[in-house]
Amino acid sequence: MKYRKFGNTDLMVSEIGFGLWPIGGTIEVGDYGVVDHSEAIKAIHRAMDLGITLFDTAPAYGDGHGEEVLGEALVGNRKASIITTKCAVRWDHATKAWITDSSKESILASVEKSLSRLRTDYLDILLIHVPDPSAAPADAMAGFESLQKSGKVHVVGVSNFTLDQVKEYSKFGTLHAQQVGYNIFDRRIESELLPQCVEMGLGVMTYGALCHGLLSGAWTAETEFPKEDWRSKGDVFGLPLLTQENFAKNIKVTGQLRDLANETNHTLAQLALAWVLHNEKVCVALAGMRSVVEVEENVKAVDWQLSSADMTKISDIMKDAAGTQGSTHYIVNAR
Repeated sequence: MKYRKFGNTDLMVSEIGFGLWPIGGTIEVGDYGVVDHSEAIKAIHRAMDLGITLFDTAPAYGDGHGEEVLGEALVGNRKASIITTKCAVRWDHATKAWITDSSKESILASVEKSLSRLRTDYLDILLIHVPDPSAAPADAMAGFESLQKSGKVHVVGVSNFTLDQVKEYSKFGTLHAQQVGYNIFDRRIESELLPQCVEMGLGVMTYGALCHGLLSGAWTAETEFPKEDWRSKGDVFGLPLLTQENFAKNIKVTGQLRDLANETNHTLAQLALAWVLHNEKVCVALAGMRSVVEVEENVKAVDWQLSSADMTKISDIMKDAAGTQGSTHYIVNAR
């Protein structure tokens, strides 16, 4: 494993981070379905064996299940890990809807529950999961300040925030982190958000390196998603990548990318991660992992340094991709 400095903090983080959305998700909340518990624990342990230090979860991942699994897996290994979790989003079982609340009171209450589920007395990184339109930035930042003074949280930041929102919240305190979506199909952050966050000293962690399955290599043109799977709607965080019109075209593109990877005995997933890590402004590329096999495949991406020729070939292939242009506001759900 290789490591990068996390923004202006003292943290050194593994280039690949372990994303727990797939492990935490449940059918009720429309995520990835149920994952075998024992295999999930083994996957986390194997990730640690191979040098992954950063684990990313959230209360929204399976109504706290992702945090519970991680907490169990890290017993005895807490100091060797960097836990990132989130706040301000919860699933309301009564109304079957996501509730966003970034008030100081909500943030403090959320952290107490997260600490309990994670079996720890501090969080390395805490993020506001998605912007709350009704929130007062000063109130949210006051919550962060209180948690940092108490020692319960070390580094604070945001997730899925626009540049204007980052700047607004920064008026009331210091943010250290930004988490955003970024992959070969989704490059919307490159022109403005990513470079300016880095200039402000934020450590940038990116999610969706495998484009939520499209770059996993496991799909074909015949792949269909259960109606409860969020990907069945065709929209991927504001991009129509999986619609009926675009899905087959993009599967063909991923096939070409897979062929390119295979030329050097790599997998499509490794190419996807190596492409994200080629951008030096990215501190850590998060990958959702559910099994030991996925972990062992993904970590090999850090040893693949894509050449200029490789990047040119990838760009040429991506000219045939469909649905890569869409809303610049990529926040379409709570994840």
